[in-house]
Amino acid sequence: MTNRMVDRLGVITDEVSADLVTALDFASEKGLKHVEIRTVDGKNVLALSDGEADRIREEAESRGLFISCIASPVFKCALDASRSVADGDRFNQEERSVSEHFVMLERAMELAERLGTNRIRIFSFWREQEPLERYEDEIVRQLSRAVKLAEARGMLLLLENEPSCNGGFAEEVARFVSAVDSSSLRVLWDPGNEQYGSRPSYPDGYAAVRGLLAHVHLKDVLIDSAGKSACVPIGSGVVPYIEQFQGLEQDGYTGLFTIETHFIPEGGTALEGTAMSLAGLAVLLDRLQAETR
Repeated sequence: MTNRMVDRLGVITDEVSADLVTALDFASEKGLKHVEIRTVDGKNVLALSDGEADRIREEAESRGLFISCIASPVFKCALDASRSVADGDRFNQEERSVSEHFVMLERAMELAERLGTNRIRIFSFWREQEPLERYEDEIVRQLSRAVKLAEARGMLLLLENEPSCNGGFAEEVARFVSAVDSSSLRVLWDPGNEQYGSRPSYPDGYAAVRGLLAHVHLKDVLIDSAGKSACVPIGSGVVPYIEQFQGLEQDGYTGLFTIETHFIPEGGTALEGTAMSLAGLAVLLDRLQAETR
């Protein structure tokens, strides 16, 4: 598992630095294989020009890296602006309507083609009260519409479990992906997000998404005595990564892994936080390798 996993490991660039070159140099120096693009120089990926996208691809490939995914904010919006919904991080993207997000999806597909990937991370709209009970059909209808666009261009949409969205947890994203029933929509499994929302990521969460996932994000989480969640370096939180990696291996998962730490040490930098997570992950992989001998 360890060597094969390392060969599929990458990072979201702005988890290292807002400066693209700094992030790419870090990824290359640490032996990572790919990068996801979310924001560059404080600009959301969907606001990049064609020329900026071409430069990003050239800079990545010159370092032996490939771009694995457009980490877009598509469908981080309200299904109906008249309803009260949750809100979350849009990564330098203002609130927009559903129709505007479909325009954003078209742009995401254009950028993906320029960047040499067919993978686009999406979400399931800001979280409603009782999303499955009251709005599942509406959510599935909009996701199905998006998938038809993706199918026409050979794109793969990756629906992430995000607590601020209707697909906040494994069971929910699994329901949506299964209902759409297309090979162009898969789950982007983030066990750290599951734990951040105080749900067990393994075995419970993973059991819901196994067989439906095509990408994995890596972060770790601690929950204090008051029930407040905070991201910490990988290996120092409550996500049971040894068991999770073993489960993925046993199920024949061959997809990518991306570090998305969401952790900056006090008085430190994002680069230092990601380096701490990478070091923690290396310790976990050494333990995993020792256990499988």
